[in-house]
Amino acid sequence: MIDLPLNIDFSGKVVVVTGAGGVLCGTMAKAFAQAGAKVAALDLNEEAVKALADECKAEGFTCEGYKANVLEPEALEAVHQQVLKDLGPCDILVNGAGGNNPRATTDNEYQHEWSEGKKGFFDLDAGGVDFVFKLNFQGTLLPTQTFAKDMVARKSGVILNVGSMNGYIPLTKIPAYSGAKAAISNFTQWLATHFAKSGIRCNAIAPGFLVSNQNRRLLFHEDGTPTPRSAKILGGTPMGRYVESEELLGGVFFLCDDRAAGAITGVVLPIDAGFAAYSGV
Repeated sequence: MIDLPLNIDFSGKVVVVTGAGGVLCGTMAKAFAQAGAKVAALDLNEEAVKALADECKAEGFTCEGYKANVLEPEALEAVHQQVLKDLGPCDILVNGAGGNNPRATTDNEYQHEWSEGKKGFFDLDAGGVDFVFKLNFQGTLLPTQTFAKDMVARKSGVILNVGSMNGYIPLTKIPAYSGAKAAISNFTQWLATHFAKSGIRCNAIAPGFLVSNQNRRLLFHEDGTPTPRSAKILGGTPMGRYVESEELLGGVFFLCDDRAAGAITGVVLPIDAGFAAYSGV
């Protein structure tokens, strides 16, 4: 059971969460289920979302897991039809699918540090960069095209995108991911405007640094001690620690509740332990 931060009741709501096979969005999916929602957990990793659904059901909540590729419109529509059959039309869509790829990452932070054998800026793989942009941007656009139709039909609904502090301040080594998350911030504002008179609100959260399955090896050595990059991150974070996935839930619940945030749309909320506020001096 999760210690929910807000006493918000999502009973009767159908919540679709993409990327629910990961730690961050898996936590969101469980929290929504615990708050009374009927949750559709989507991920390419079918085993992970089926296990998540089983865990929620064992605790008495409603959650179904679906294998879904957020880059395949026809496959998404097939999942959409199954969700309609199993749970009903979507009320809240959380676009959490995304991530980086080693092919779009440099080994060195600065050009002058480059040496033979390292992958620098000029060695970035165009296909890898393209994949990262597709996964993050189209992986948000396509599920929205699919599930927001339910909201337009009923003139109500909420879309919550998962951005990143990289969308504000690009990190070294990951130009494609940073650029793609900046696009998510812009797209969030675009969607908020586009759907403003259709009864649909669209906002985003911008998490700071979390420890996930994707980045654990980059942040910690096998013995659990922080890597040099991890030390730099914590040194630039005023609270001096990583954000926990459950610490996102207050912002998520607030933005997705029409009573609490009915006039809030087009906002990107940083949840970053102070990272964006620190100048480094």
